Amino acid sequence: MARQKQIKRKKNAINGWLVLDKPYGITSNEALGKIKRIFSPQKVGHAGTLDPRASGLLPVAFGEATKTVPFVMDGRKVYRFEVTWGTETNTDDTEGEVIATSDKRPEAETIAAVLADFTGTIMQVPPKFSAIKVAGERAYDLARDGEEVELEARPIDVHRLDLVDCPDADRAVFEAECGKGTYVRALARDLGRRLGTCGHVTSLRRLLVGPFGEDDLVDFDDILEASQERGEDEGIEALVEEFVLPVRKAMDALVEVPVSLDDAARIRKGMAILLRGREAPLNTDVAFASHANVPVAIGSIDKGRFQPTRVFNL
Repeated sequence: MARQKQIKRKKNAINGWLVLDKPYGITSNEALGKIKRIFSPQKVGHAGTLDPRASGLLPVAFGEATKTVPFVMDGRKVYRFEVTWGTETNTDDTEGEVIATSDKRPEAETIAAVLADFTGTIMQVPPKFSAIKVAGERAYDLARDGEEVELEARPIDVHRLDLVDCPDADRAVFEAECGKGTYVRALARDLGRRLGTCGHVTSLRRLLVGPFGEDDLVDFDDILEASQERGEDEGIEALVEEFVLPVRKAMDALVEVPVSLDDAARIRKGMAILLRGREAPLNTDVAFASHANVPVAIGSIDKGRFQPTRVFNL
């Protein structure tokens, strides 16, 4: 009996960013899979993994936007998280086993008084259950196999750490603005120890990643509902228009160099161009050239010459 041929779904040429509000309880890759099934993009990726027990902002890059992922991942992040006092777990969240307990419950004034110790550039030991590699293996894999994992402290940047609320004696809610590589679970653990008690994260939500904030968030159910209303044939273009942000949104923090149509053509061929005009920058490590408000390439500027490193096909 002849084997039936599988009908491959057409891949769509989509360029831009979808700022997904990832639901609690699924991995970032599972969320990405759901988005892929709806949009069927030619190319897709995300900027910054969220734990299954965390919700919130997960930037999803389509097509040419994947070239700007590093600029989003290197940007600041804001998290709102709840710490429950009196218990420390081996995962520093609700998933793990209890490894320490305490009857002490810190008051709001006491908590606020130590927050300065956790801002600025500080040293942090990542959780044992993290994706950091130890001798080529993920730390969480080693920890789950029962091996003792010793991770070294490393510098992180915490730009802001605020006490938002104390709903009761057992819980405190914080908001942290931090740089790349910060583990909020480790912040909760270390806060508990600093306060002479124990603590672990009981809820975690990401509110900002680089240029993307709460106003950009899109609920997965809204995307699903809109896709079902429009149908497969005529729906993708409308979905993109409604939910997908332009590629250039990821480069808000970079120097923009507007160029002429002729210079844009040269840049797309990998050629360097001399920037003209009194306000043209002379030296910049990272910038992007644009024509008619459309990104042409990412590159650097040296002595007034723009040298492209990554060209956009937009």
